[in-house]
Amino acid sequence: MTWFIGMVLGIGCAILGYALHGGNIVVLWQPTEVLSIGGLGIGYLIASNSPRNLKATMAALPRAFKSPKSNKRKCLDLLCLMFEILQKIRRDGLMSLEADIEEPEASALFEKYPSIKEDHHLVEFICDYLRMMLAGALNNVQIEALMEQELEVHHQEAHVPVDIIGKLADAFPAFGIVAAVMGVVNVMGSIGLPPAELGKMIGAALVGTFLGILLSYSVTSPISIALLQNEEVEGKPFLAVKAILLASLNGFPPQGAVEFGRKVLFSDMRPSFKELDEETKNVKGK
Repeated sequence: MTWFIGMVLGIGCAILGYALHGGNIVVLWQPTEVLSIGGLGIGYLIASNSPRNLKATMAALPRAFKSPKSNKRKCLDLLCLMFEILQKIRRDGLMSLEADIEEPEASALFEKYPSIKEDHHLVEFICDYLRMMLAGALNNVQIEALMEQELEVHHQEAHVPVDIIGKLADAFPAFGIVAAVMGVVNVMGSIGLPPAELGKMIGAALVGTFLGILLSYSVTSPISIALLQNEEVEGKPFLAVKAILLASLNGFPPQGAVEFGRKVLFSDMRPSFKELDEETKNVKGK
């Protein structure tokens, strides 16, 4: 949402400044320039990306308008869930989690934390590695390596829309120049017209350059940056789960293990030690 506010503010101030200089705002609306630049942009996307990447990009675009779902409350819920899971393992053994990890949607354990339960990718990540721990087929080093590989793949997939929109932002100024040059070519073919008419045609051609730069630096580039920042925030809970499970595998008690997870969170997402301690005490008391 901040991206949208910034875009409106930036474009609004640019147009207002133009109007205060005596410019006619209506002149900035040139459908043929919009058609040329928009068509070039769409053609570029289709030509340079696979259907899979285009689909991922279209699915990711709405996230640029929203705040990340991972916030302090969700992270606190995650830490409490992991604490409760580790407590159950310590008290009843890994086998006691079999029903919870096989059907997390029906688990009373996950039901307590709806903000986590609705994040299917995060729940799947937790359950997959608990399942591996339950099977006992991999040692600590192998589980850590596998986690790193999976998180790297997750990062690469999330980065696809960022790269695509970022490259489109880089291309828009060039598309604006193409549209402007075509307009100038048209002007040169009409050189016999009165100066007033030629002035209008040259102005219309220059709007192409203006639109290309505007679409690049005020629209697509901020979208790319917003998606990147959201990706970084949404990836932190996965890193927290990784840190907690590895700490547990290395012999740390539940309270100590969740502290490893707390430390990897961004400061605005990270509950304080006291907040986490109070929440985990409530979990113990249930």
